[in-house]
Amino acid sequence: MFTGIIEGTGKLLAKRNGGGGLAFELEAGFDITHPVEGESIAVNGVCLTAYNIQGRKFTVDVSPESLSRTTLGNLNVGGTINMERALQLTDRLGGHIVSGHVDCVAVVQDRQPKGDFTLFSFTFPKALNRYIIEKGSITINGVSLTVNSCTVDTFEVSIIPHTLQVTTLGLLVRGTKVNIEVDIIGKYIEKMLLPRGSGEKTSVAGNSINPAFLAENGFI
Repeated sequence: MFTGIIEGTGKLLAKRNGGGGLAFELEAGFDITHPVEGESIAVNGVCLTAYNIQGRKFTVDVSPESLSRTTLGNLNVGGTINMERALQLTDRLGGHIVSGHVDCVAVVQDRQPKGDFTLFSFTFPKALNRYIIEKGSITINGVSLTVNSCTVDTFEVSIIPHTLQVTTLGLLVRGTKVNIEVDIIGKYIEKMLLPRGSGEKTSVAGNSINPAFLAENGFI
């Protein structure tokens, strides 16, 4: 689990084919203190398992599933990436709850300066529009951001200078593809509210969780 607050950027040192996927040799731009073999590290918002950790360098395997759903397969050796180590229970939750499981790839539609800020607009698959709401949270290449506005297949975010400087978002231009993770809480709520017979259902004491159940029990 992550927060979307990037610890720093890193570099892709090498990539090779392996087991139908890819193996990346990576180097973090920050110290990996108290490393644990097999720990989770988010790379451009994708949760990956780090091994062969030596100082700031480590290896990760990228599965065919991750390659099909993210932009990791398009990374070039020498490219810069966003990195975040997994959340500890003693950490501040400065962003929002991020799983590191990318939902889709979006495309930069436009980039405009707005005073000291930069306004980005993105296009994304319409099937996910119900999870993206105005003033809600969204993760772009692992960075926790707030949605300014959205339509059925676009959304906008305003990014502060600090975020542009310390992450790879400053490198984005029109047409760049990015990894998107929507707010996981919305997906869980949707599943709980699905009616019986929808193919996906949740029950408590034999009854479907629905608006009437939530109201009766003081949740809404």
